[in-house]
Amino acid sequence: MLFNSIDFAIFLPIVFILYWFVTNKNLKLQNLLIVAASYLFYGWWDWRFLLLIVFSTLVDYSIGRGLKTEENQKKRKVLLWISILVNLGFLGFFKYYNFFLDNFITAFSFFGTEIKGNSLNIILPVGISFYTFQTLSYTIDVYKRKLEPTTDFIAFSAFVSFFPQLVAGPIERATHLLPQFYKKRKFDYTLAVDGMRQILWGLFKKIVIADNCAVFANDIFNNSGDYSGSTLFLGALFFTFQIYCDFSGYSDIAIGTSRLFGFDLMKNFAFPYFSRDIAEFWRRWHISLSTWFRDYLYIPLGGSRGGLWMKIRNTFIIFIVSGFWHGANWTFVVWGALNAIYFLPLLLTNNNRNNLDVIAKNKIVPSLHESYQMLRTFLLTVLAWIFFRAENMQHALSYIAGIFNTSFFTVPSFATMKPLELLVVPLIFFFLLLEWFGRDSEFGLQRIGLKWNRVFRWGLYTGIVICLFLFSTKEQTFIYFQF
Repeated sequence: MLFNSIDFAIFLPIVFILYWFVTNKNLKLQNLLIVAASYLFYGWWDWRFLLLIVFSTLVDYSIGRGLKTEENQKKRKVLLWISILVNLGFLGFFKYYNFFLDNFITAFSFFGTEIKGNSLNIILPVGISFYTFQTLSYTIDVYKRKLEPTTDFIAFSAFVSFFPQLVAGPIERATHLLPQFYKKRKFDYTLAVDGMRQILWGLFKKIVIADNCAVFANDIFNNSGDYSGSTLFLGALFFTFQIYCDFSGYSDIAIGTSRLFGFDLMKNFAFPYFSRDIAEFWRRWHISLSTWFRDYLYIPLGGSRGGLWMKIRNTFIIFIVSGFWHGANWTFVVWGALNAIYFLPLLLTNNNRNNLDVIAKNKIVPSLHESYQMLRTFLLTVLAWIFFRAENMQHALSYIAGIFNTSFFTVPSFATMKPLELLVVPLIFFFLLLEWFGRDSEFGLQRIGLKWNRVFRWGLYTGIVICLFLFSTKEQTFIYFQF
């Protein structure tokens, strides 16, 4: 079930009414309703994949109970590895089986040995990378004794399957989200209104910006050999805004929806395109994943505490694994490695934590130096996104080669675009303007207009709603559903 669908527009009010007006006096019934609603939400795509979520829930719940009573360290480690192998085993099979098989065959062919292998027609379960990492956080934290294992199976099932963030995050930690299912929730009007405002902003980013940028980006990337360097560069720019608005739009809707039910989810994006260096960008982009890899992979490997070699090794490991998490394609690996190359000089010179505050804090416009830093970081990010979007390495390299030639200085071609579609360009500037003035908030629209006259404030909201209807395209899935 898509957030930007009629199905969800019907589903959400029904669950909301049942949650606050029917089950509100019984915490277990509320949690049970969340489980049922989440399974319906997920099963809307393919009910068979619900078995994976149920199995993962049973495995990690049982292992958590086992870790609670087991004091022998070796046996505790065995239990932990069972959880890791089961969860990553499912993820590896569904997501990477054909990739490893094809590359294994190719590697032997390079040395003159022909090996036959049958690839499988595997359907990737929606959101498997997200809920797998979420359940793993529970087992690992219980093993490290950072979290008391739960005895409430319904609450744990609700934590694993919580529908707002089930298929594309934020990837919640059990230490943050699970305890919220133990506490009685009371309806908070202010929190709910703020949630509705965040849902509206998320829908605007997805439907108006991302989906319309996709019209340009898909055409240009799919026909890159037919376009000039200037048009290819614009195609990369459109994809840059598409992927941010698509993914952060999902996160906004997920967080806003959670607030309607009295839950607090972690912030997943913090205006990353206003970053002054790549280190700041990665503190602001997909925060739930980057902090997950930091805490469960980078720090256990030694982080940046060791010598020069360890710093370099760990930096490349964390970025390459992050790239590979996104998909079974060498383009994602190169995307991760390229970001490691961007990041490494900052780490080695101890400049990776220079920009921890909001850019141009308490100022309307950034300084010239900040503008230069922001533009430089943005252009490096645009270049990296080409690998992320390309079909394969050959496509990515030919796309980049097509940009860096004399045709870059020609007028871009928009011959196939309709006049209404071209309006996405001023809408991008409108979106950036609101994000800029809301950059010290949780989301772009959170505080904007709150002190305005009611007529102007509701005029802004009405204008956004009109844009949702006027610029809506054919119902499009979210990009990160494939990961």
